Amino acid sequence: MLKNKDKFRGCLIGGAAGDALGYAVEFVGEKYIFSKYGKKGITEYELTKGVAQISDDTQMTMFTADGLLLAKEHLTGKDVMEQYISGIAACYKDWLKTQDGTWPLKKESCVSRLMDVRELFSPRAPGIACMSSIRKGAYGRVSTPINDSKGCGGVMRVAPVGLFFDGEGNFGIDEIDWLGAEAAAITHGHDLGYIPAAALVHIVQRGSHDDSVTLLETVEEAMEAMKRLFADAVHLNEFLKLTEKAIQLSQMEMDDLDAIHQLGEGWVAEETFAIAVYCALKYTDDFDKALIASVNHKGDSDSTGAVTGNILGAYLGFDRIPEKYIQHLELKETILKLADELYQNG
Repeated sequence: MLKNKDKFRGCLIGGAAGDALGYAVEFVGEKYIFSKYGKKGITEYELTKGVAQISDDTQMTMFTADGLLLAKEHLTGKDVMEQYISGIAACYKDWLKTQDGTWPLKKESCVSRLMDVRELFSPRAPGIACMSSIRKGAYGRVSTPINDSKGCGGVMRVAPVGLFFDGEGNFGIDEIDWLGAEAAAITHGHDLGYIPAAALVHIVQRGSHDDSVTLLETVEEAMEAMKRLFADAVHLNEFLKLTEKAIQLSQMEMDDLDAIHQLGEGWVAEETFAIAVYCALKYTDDFDKALIASVNHKGDSDSTGAVTGNILGAYLGFDRIPEKYIQHLELKETILKLADELYQNG
């Protein structure tokens, strides 16, 4: 497989773009959205002091990326999977400090280089499950759940896992998918909290490393991988049925909002994933239309936008993202730097 820097950049910037577009309408109803922004809903960033603000979704995605880089830097030969999980968890603990503390913190108490970024010290509607689980020690694993949460706080942050690994050698695609699940299970213990994260990682990995597959093929591959990896999961069939419905809806001529209403609101991970799959497949060659569809609903708009942007950004690449989503995007240079470091060090 050949990795492509443009797709690494596209995935992280695309996710941040969907996050920032949706963040402005995350907690409002559809009547408000369409009365304020018009019949197409929000289609341009709403700026705060000249920037399109990211939410906790992109913040945590950045700390996931830094956790992978941190683990790789100190990697030993023993239990590679656990070393990556621990590196990500350590960086999530640092992220929590940005939500509770003020910049600058004493560097000796931190491991992530992102603690030097002052703009990250800003609470952006962080998820309750994420905050409480990390305060408990960020010890959750698939085999030892920390809670029974299936909120979307796991799936919305794990895309860097799919970018980082090429799928060759001893860390193959199953191990990559499993690490995606483990990264989500640090804070979300329900199987529907981490299976969608594993599926997203699969789609991102294939989309960013193999130009020979279509996006639909990567989604179908991901479903087969989930059947294999999580055959005993109690709620696996619920996830598969909802994703299949998203695929079917994407191939029909119908209003996007009507389709999204059949998939849910995105507050839980399987719905976030399904809405993102629907939007990405419906508008596979049009990043703008996909992102607009993904955020203009009454649910968790920033998370559905972020995951849609991750998927299509990885598939289409940075050069296919319209300039309007790059201009004014908060911390875009830091995000691009992380993408490049994932590309160089993976």
